[in-house]
Amino acid sequence: MGVGSCDFRSGRRCRPEHDRILCAVSRSELTMTRFHCLTVLATTALLATFQQVTAQTTTTNPYRATFGWEKLPGDRVLGIISGVWPDPDGEHLWVLDRCGANQCAGSDLDPILKFDLDGKLVDSFGAGLFAFPHGFALDHEGYLWVTEGGAHGDVRAARGESMGMGHQIFKLTRSGEVLMTIGEAGVHGDDETHFNGPAGVAIAPDGHIWVADGHRGGNNRIVKLAPDGTFILAVGGGVGSESREPARFSDPHDIKIDSRGRVLVADRGNSRIQVFNSEGELLYLWTHYGKPSGLFIDQNDILYAGDGLSGDLRTGSPDDWRSNFGWEKGIRIGDLKTEQAWVTHFIPQHDVNIGPGIEFLGVDYEGNIYAGEVNRQRLVRYMPWRPPEVGGTIGSMHF
Repeated sequence: MGVGSCDFRSGRRCRPEHDRILCAVSRSELTMTRFHCLTVLATTALLATFQQVTAQTTTTNPYRATFGWEKLPGDRVLGIISGVWPDPDGEHLWVLDRCGANQCAGSDLDPILKFDLDGKLVDSFGAGLFAFPHGFALDHEGYLWVTEGGAHGDVRAARGESMGMGHQIFKLTRSGEVLMTIGEAGVHGDDETHFNGPAGVAIAPDGHIWVADGHRGGNNRIVKLAPDGTFILAVGGGVGSESREPARFSDPHDIKIDSRGRVLVADRGNSRIQVFNSEGELLYLWTHYGKPSGLFIDQNDILYAGDGLSGDLRTGSPDDWRSNFGWEKGIRIGDLKTEQAWVTHFIPQHDVNIGPGIEFLGVDYEGNIYAGEVNRQRLVRYMPWRPPEVGGTIGSMHF
């Protein structure tokens, strides 16, 4: 009988055999009175209407995971991937690699790698520049940006600091020439000229620089800088300021800018994305992207959020609320052109869980997703096996 199956005619009881969901109040299927039937029917109708208006349905996965795309010379292997960007020519891909491991301090390997779309390495550079490369970006003029993202007190930053490295942002040409550095090498802080574990960087079309500063145990702020690196503003605080309050952070791990100039921050420790305008004013708190470590926005304003930590118990300093139980690891894809940026597709973690998974990711112009996995230290290429409703070919970038 569906929603209207409860029978409350005079002198009769509900008949649970018609609708177990509506007419059963326990496993023994006790009957309900006329009042109970009316209540259930009204509530069910209300819930059905509410769900049609506001609820998000289960998403689909139109991608397949593939492995071994990269072809490296000799016995070199990829380590932890800190970012992927398509080249403006549409025929190459830039990858930031932590020198075949999780550290570049003392390594003679190049961390910045240029591949063709068949996975062949065609260029590389950057050996000796970075100790713990973390954030990666390619701006609208074709320049590359890299952050040194190990926070002071973290063992991953210690070796670099001992060598006078870390806590900086680099601007480079695509041939490897360093054009600008921001911050003092090897010196941490949370003032207008210092950083502490900057983890992400994004460049607005007008040249303004946004930094997610910094990695867990470091600063808990985002910083806006002028194109020449001059400080403009900061949102959030320094070491020990972890907070779940709006416009506060716990481990801001990545940062991206969409076509409307909105600044999206992967507030990883708080399992949310915070969205700001170009003046640093909070616009939205999005909690439907799981526990995002890395973000990518294509030219169609499709958002890709990598979540490699949900469901794992996260304990200890600096905060005790970082676990995100009840959520799956994977990649969530959403359309930023929609009012609430609904998640339209979800790619679940494809392998047995062994701890931290996907962090940073990027998308080429054909809609293939390239995601780096932490514990497995590998790059996974996700290929659309049927046309996704969003994303797909995004065209060439023009400078």
